[in-house]
Amino acid sequence: MNMPLLLERYIEIILRRRWVVIALATLFMLAVTGGVRFIGVTNDYRTLFDEGNPQLAAFDALEATYSDANTALIAVAPGEGSVFTPETLGAVEALTEAAWRAPYSTRVDSLTNYNHSEAFGDDLVVEPLVDDALSLSDADLQRVEEIALNATEIAGRLVARDGRVAGMAITFALPENPDAAVVEITDYLNELLDEARAINPELAYYLTGDVVMNRAFADTTKDDMERLTPVVFLIILVATALLLRSVIGTLVTILVVMFTVNTAMGFAGWIGTVFTPVNAGVPLIIMTIAVADSIHIVTAALAGVGRGLDKNEAIIDSLRLNAWPVFLTSVTTAGGFLTLNASDSPPFHVLGNLVAFGVLFAFIYSMTILPALLSILPLRTRRTSADRPGFFDRFGAFVIARRTFLLCFSSLVTVVLIAGIPRNELTDNWTQYFDERYQFRRDTDFVIDNLTGMETLEYSLEAGREGGITDPDYLRAVDAFTQWYRMQPEVAHVQAFPDIMKRLNRNMHGDDPAFYRLPDSGELAAQYLLLYEFSLPFGSDLNNRIDVAKSATRLTATVGAHVSSQQLRELDARAQDWLQANTPDMVTAATGVSITFAHLSQRNINSMLRATIIAMGLISLIFILVFKSVRLGVISLVPNFVPAAMSFGLWGYLVGQVGLAGSVMTAIAFGIIVDDTTHFLSKYLKARRAGNPAPEAVLYTFRTVGQALWTTTLVLVAGFLVFALSGFEVSWSLGLMVTGTILFALLADFFLLPPLLMAVDRKKL
Repeated sequence: MNMPLLLERYIEIILRRRWVVIALATLFMLAVTGGVRFIGVTNDYRTLFDEGNPQLAAFDALEATYSDANTALIAVAPGEGSVFTPETLGAVEALTEAAWRAPYSTRVDSLTNYNHSEAFGDDLVVEPLVDDALSLSDADLQRVEEIALNATEIAGRLVARDGRVAGMAITFALPENPDAAVVEITDYLNELLDEARAINPELAYYLTGDVVMNRAFADTTKDDMERLTPVVFLIILVATALLLRSVIGTLVTILVVMFTVNTAMGFAGWIGTVFTPVNAGVPLIIMTIAVADSIHIVTAALAGVGRGLDKNEAIIDSLRLNAWPVFLTSVTTAGGFLTLNASDSPPFHVLGNLVAFGVLFAFIYSMTILPALLSILPLRTRRTSADRPGFFDRFGAFVIARRTFLLCFSSLVTVVLIAGIPRNELTDNWTQYFDERYQFRRDTDFVIDNLTGMETLEYSLEAGREGGITDPDYLRAVDAFTQWYRMQPEVAHVQAFPDIMKRLNRNMHGDDPAFYRLPDSGELAAQYLLLYEFSLPFGSDLNNRIDVAKSATRLTATVGAHVSSQQLRELDARAQDWLQANTPDMVTAATGVSITFAHLSQRNINSMLRATIIAMGLISLIFILVFKSVRLGVISLVPNFVPAAMSFGLWGYLVGQVGLAGSVMTAIAFGIIVDDTTHFLSKYLKARRAGNPAPEAVLYTFRTVGQALWTTTLVLVAGFLVFALSGFEVSWSLGLMVTGTILFALLADFFLLPPLLMAVDRKKL
């Protein structure tokens, strides 16, 4: 039995057993939807990185060697004046004490508990810089200020260089599953700061750090899923109603969308999916894309009724016309989203797989419950006159008459826009992932502008042997690297082990400033270090700066202002060049949260570019096999590839920065825009094989599929524009870029593809 006969038999069964079809589809959907309760939401930023990510592996190794890098930073700022007053220092002192009681805290470093060392005769005394701040005299305050602003370890890190802001860093040892711990920690810190604000209303308190960022991730995910989903649903409902102008057509379309989203999200729960801000838009994307199949079928059915066909005859005619193109678009769309599995960021795997699953079920529901519902419900529309040409008849005639001009003009616009692609800079900055509606972003901006940077580059510098960190040659090499970093314009602060040794050498020489230099003897340096470690209070050891075997030390360079990923990568590259030229035995790449994020978009866009090119090739091959035409297969590349390139180019002119969203945009957009091309070419080929020349085939195509393409495009654009309301940079930039690509795809299918077909496809079929 051939395919047309199978389709006829299938349609007959669906319409005859329509109540059974509706009942079975509903029961299946309800059963699968039960899995929604098992969906999880994570606040761990590490989920953005694949387990094999080399930068993440290096970061894990750094934490294993020294200590965990999970931190929160609190900044305290008086309304005016400096922090060196009894009231402000007292507030910082009290806050420092309370921070030790924070859940999972292992270390607290602040302006007040800075381990200041002094020599008294032959004794080395190490004690907190501030003790009982409220009792300090003016002379004491002046001494504290002078020490703090001249201490390289904390000036520009825990106290602003102008003395107007004080800082406190809390280090946490998070459990293996950090989600609940992060909530507990941030709840404690927020409550602590609320109490501090009530006690000291003249002081402002700011909270940031990677632990706080984790909480912001969870809040953003929840916000996007709860706020944006109903907005998208409402927009789709209104847009579909306005464009179809049929209550029943709108109703059945929305029911198919609901069935599809419920099935996909229920399936996500049954397989234990955990959502992040990156893939929180899965239900929104599925909801938006699921409309397309239904609109093509409903539009054709309404057109049939408008021509005077019986309702069931119109449904049958619509399924005959659309079954194969809808199936083909579903396969190609799912294939496009499945390419997200090539991403270096696992949340995009989840997004791609779930959307592909939703797309396939949108096809299943469109071919089962949709025609069954249309058959049961009263389907009415205005009668259309066969003698009166419709809008797309007139539009098609315009395109045919102006095909040479449109081909040249469209090509020129395409070239101009694509020329903007090199203007884009690959960048990701975790401090700017969230917009200013989130307290985390506002507090982070204040800290960066007034206290210290949040972007850090971490280096573990090997001495080559156990106990080698006190070797004078090693100390001089690390110190030279430290001084080089301090001269870099981007850098606000450098924390390095040689600074401690210089201070100890000065202390042991009666605090003579002339001896603020490295010890001449390795044995002397080792003695100083041992004496210092014995003098440190509990919880303030050097395990976060030197390894257990004393064979390596940690250097932390803090970048002062907001910088791009490219700038961070370039700074690290310069540092490696310096190490290679001056201390080749210590050459190592930077690690840490910032550099790991900085490499993510670059790695991701390389992997996704390869995957998208392969997908384009495979889908073009599918077109060649399905359409049995090499020409059409090659031509299909133009409207499928050009829109994404145009969108990137326009983004380059208007924005100029492409981050994590841009690295996957092409794959997502390609999976969507291929639908329009498929429907256009399938109708065009049908007309050509019926013996029509290319211009008449183009006119037939506009007449039969123009309204549906216009309708689906507007619904898709409206749906993806909602992503612009997200407070998460990856989501809103992805929404805007995909929206632009979808619009360019429609323009390409209407103004570029038809003239191209008429220029190239002139042979008889």
